[in-house]
Amino acid sequence: MLKSFTKKCSLIFLILLLFIPSTVLGNEQASNSEPIEFERASVHDPSIIKADDGSYYVFGSHIAVAESEDLIDWNSIVEREYQTPENNPIYGDLSANLAESFEWAGEDDADSTGGFAVWAPDIFWNKDYVWEDGSTGAYMLYYSASSTYIRSAIGVAVSKDVEGPYEYLDTIMYSGFTNYEAYDNNSDVNKHWENTNIADLIDEGVMDEANPDWFTDEGNFNNALYTNAIDPNILYDENGDLWMTYGSWSGGTFILPLEKDTGLPVYPGEDGETADGRMIDRYYGTKIAGGYGRSGEGTYAVYDEETGYYYLYITYGGLASDGGYNMRQFRSENIEGPYVDAEGNQAVFPESFDIGVGNFPGNDDHKDIGNKMMGNFLFKRDLGEAGTGIGTGYMAPGHNSYLIDDGLGKEFIVTHTRFPQQGEMHQVRVHQTFKNSDNWPVPTPYHYAGETIEIVSEADVTGDYKYINHGKEITGELTESTWVKLNADKTVSGAVTGTWELYDDYRVELTIDGEGTYDGVFIRQYDPTSDKWVMTLSAMSNEGVVIWGSHVEAKADQEVVDGMKQELSTAIPENAINNISLPTVATQGTQITWESSNPEVISNEGVVVQPEYGSGDATVDLTATISLGVVTETQTLTVTVPELAKAGLSASYDFNDGFKDSSGNSADATVTGNRFNNEGGEITFAEGVVDQAAKFDGNAGLRLDDGLITRHTYSVSLWVKPEEITDFTTTFFGNRTENNWISIVPKTGFAQTMVWSHNGDDWYDAITDMTIPVGEWSHLAFTVEDGDATFYINGEEKFSGDGFPNVFTTLDAGFGLGVNYWDTPFKGLMDEVRVYDGVALPADEVVSLYEKPEETENQTEDDSQTGNDGQAGDENQTGNNEQSGNDDQQGEEGQTLPDTSTNQYNWLALGLLLIVIGGVIFFIRSRKGTIN
Repeated sequence: MLKSFTKKCSLIFLILLLFIPSTVLGNEQASNSEPIEFERASVHDPSIIKADDGSYYVFGSHIAVAESEDLIDWNSIVEREYQTPENNPIYGDLSANLAESFEWAGEDDADSTGGFAVWAPDIFWNKDYVWEDGSTGAYMLYYSASSTYIRSAIGVAVSKDVEGPYEYLDTIMYSGFTNYEAYDNNSDVNKHWENTNIADLIDEGVMDEANPDWFTDEGNFNNALYTNAIDPNILYDENGDLWMTYGSWSGGTFILPLEKDTGLPVYPGEDGETADGRMIDRYYGTKIAGGYGRSGEGTYAVYDEETGYYYLYITYGGLASDGGYNMRQFRSENIEGPYVDAEGNQAVFPESFDIGVGNFPGNDDHKDIGNKMMGNFLFKRDLGEAGTGIGTGYMAPGHNSYLIDDGLGKEFIVTHTRFPQQGEMHQVRVHQTFKNSDNWPVPTPYHYAGETIEIVSEADVTGDYKYINHGKEITGELTESTWVKLNADKTVSGAVTGTWELYDDYRVELTIDGEGTYDGVFIRQYDPTSDKWVMTLSAMSNEGVVIWGSHVEAKADQEVVDGMKQELSTAIPENAINNISLPTVATQGTQITWESSNPEVISNEGVVVQPEYGSGDATVDLTATISLGVVTETQTLTVTVPELAKAGLSASYDFNDGFKDSSGNSADATVTGNRFNNEGGEITFAEGVVDQAAKFDGNAGLRLDDGLITRHTYSVSLWVKPEEITDFTTTFFGNRTENNWISIVPKTGFAQTMVWSHNGDDWYDAITDMTIPVGEWSHLAFTVEDGDATFYINGEEKFSGDGFPNVFTTLDAGFGLGVNYWDTPFKGLMDEVRVYDGVALPADEVVSLYEKPEETENQTEDDSQTGNDGQAGDENQTGNNEQSGNDDQQGEEGQTLPDTSTNQYNWLALGLLLIVIGGVIFFIRSRKGTIN
């Protein structure tokens, strides 16, 4: 009986297996429960190529190159951007090899002063290129050299090996020229057009003369109509002929035919107009997109034999994390256009956009033109969900290339991107794409991890999804996911409503109320936040709007609450001087309410007010009530709020006694390597402003004591004597994390001496009108008082502004001299470095620090006791000035009494009294011991 029963059960089980979809049982992707550790690389403006050995390469700006065997893991083949310009692995001797291009732009000139600006190359295998020895085939690298937003050049270099070195061939396109002798700031390049290759083309009879329309009435470059010569892209057309698209902002994107055996342009030689009214210029070629100074760069075109279309990709917006970079898409049946989007809008902007010469980054009147492939987004991880962190998302993805990989039978969009709350750090990301029913390629939500599209069932795809609608905006704002549900009855509920349909094995059609119909695919992908394979959807509407969904598995209520309690225990800090984020809504609609045992120190909303100096630390119990369905539980977490530190001088590093803090308030400085967080360097000493100064050799820095600044009111003063000035090199650097910092910088790539700050996704530029000189002492002072910032150079106010970010919101912020996490270390001398916490020095005190440094040094001990001669500090300190609920908080907050003779007598009397009291206590205890 038992055997018979077992056989029957086994048979029933096997029959049931036949009816269960393979995706439910799991496939190779889903069954791999091990988290994937991805290898990342940073390559800005990546151009992709599949080499003859089957490996993949991306070439990008600043001579960055990375290689991959599978499009999943990437390894840089250069140590850093502009690695050893004298012996670069890609270009050899960079300066000598590209000298002809650099005569016009890109090396130690105007905006590239002090370095190079070699940008956005396109890597291309030209099988028809003929070498001098008659052999054929070359890897061709079309690069951009740029000195201003319009003065640039496109050059070509060639190699028989994809990894180089590449030998200079020619400079083929110039922009930003004038009709008279003219020079940009910090430049000795004469911009007259006769100094470009146009003069040679006229001599060779390619064209008769310069086009007068290239110039404004004043003789300057007419960038409303003509482009900035960067961002080249090379492709074959359907007949095997070779073409180049190029151009950035300004007059838009142009296209030119190329000679196949040389890879050099075939210039039209005369002006004309396409049948649909677009410009054909004798030099620049045919306009195919953009114009009138609107954002639009990083053009990439690709021919798709399957559909017969040429697809054109362009990035709108600014490239910084807050710039709103986003990728757009057009297509045409003709390589020279016209290119249109899903709604039929032409890629070339209408004449109504013409508002004169210049670029207009604040103008977004072209936002509805072009299918928006991808912009800022975050699949937000809610409290209680699997994984850690805030979720998976991008900031400013763009300047993409595109790969149709016949070997894999897959297509990919390849882009660089920045990330939410991670500043300007960028990496390469590769997303698989699938064409919708109207043959528009649509990117999938997560970067490629080897997935292959498969048949799915309705049971596979129903359920809850995190939902992103990329819209059409050009914005630096982050689009966070909302929740939708694909119900079994084919309805959509949640943040949007409508209906859905699964068809043709894995295709999806969603009809969203008030929006329209989206068409795309379901595919299982790897979610980097949960480290799991999940069902996703990606689709595009007839208006060119892309939506994404990422499935989330529902959990039992008790399991969610238990997980939430565990996460809260680590999410709420044990010590706090800054407002605490107390979540009120979590995964699956969980509700959380909070009650504080001491609302005057930490409110029920998480607003923190530190106790005044001298009143002691405060301990607060925060009780969370967590409710989901029928489950309600509480959790109590204890937080300590330290009292305010004494306002005054935190540290003084005068280098007369090595790296010692002469104020006695903080620890000695220590030597780093070439980064803030490493070791191995050496700092020596030399003659300073007063006695001895620290000498920095450009390979090391100093790490000061942690926690020198703990408030939103502070001051920094120092003397610097640069031996050389390099872009973004810091003098004084303070940071809470790598994405929350301030830096006093002699020069950046976009401004002169300034204070630069980054706080999460926000940037602040305290810019001046001068660059401090090389080989001379300069005094720099920076003060902040509840967000009001002032920057002084040699005692003179050079910047003042409000809204400076509150960076130092912990007790352990790090501080350094001459080094940060990224840039070339400082080379030169520093002296008399003083840091004040809770004190914003007044202007006359800054002047005194500049005019009388030797007297100021003698006041170090007094300043450490008085908060700088009694200067009031941080009168409205609340622990975080972002909360308006505590704006009325007033108090002394640690100010000491002025150093008068009367007060010195009072302190002396108090000291004697304490000695007497101590003696009495000692006597009494001694007597008790004798009696016992």
